[in-house]
Amino acid sequence: MSGALISTPRNMEHIISVTVENKFGVLSRVAGLFSGRGFNIESLSVAPTLDPSMSQMTLVTSGDDRIIEQIVKQLNKLIDVIKVVDLNETEFVARETALIKVHTKDDDRAEALRIVDIFRANVIDSSPSTYTIEVSGDPRKIEAIINLLQPLGIKELVRTGRVAVAREPIRPAVVQAKKAARE
Repeated sequence: MSGALISTPRNMEHIISVTVENKFGVLSRVAGLFSGRGFNIESLSVAPTLDPSMSQMTLVTSGDDRIIEQIVKQLNKLIDVIKVVDLNETEFVARETALIKVHTKDDDRAEALRIVDIFRANVIDSSPSTYTIEVSGDPRKIEAIINLLQPLGIKELVRTGRVAVAREPIRPAVVQAKKAARE
């Protein structure tokens, strides 16, 4: 599933992938760039890459084309930034994870498990009065399970924000078949 995002024509949501040097203060400088210019970060995820000297940031922000272009240019000017990609300019896959602690009275336990099953989520902790549910997927899937669990009584909710990666281009099968026929 590609990263279809909910947006208005003027203020479109963008996922920006930023590869940075894994150094003290880099996150602060990136966040400062946004706050200093009045841009909002809707979600932010940061973790080391396979190369421990680099980290990958996934930022979700919104704005018109001019604002997003300015954000990308400003990010590229930061010394510790290695690469900036606006993933909305390509095909990408985005996912989010949520941990949801739900009150579970005896009458509601079966319903909670049914919802968990429908969304291919997992109960990762259980007590006599709660289930802690882990769910990953498209942000719309996260919203949908939250909406269904709400009547049962959500005690606590933690979301990761989105992580995303560009999809690899797919070569058309016709081109591949012609190349194989020539060999």
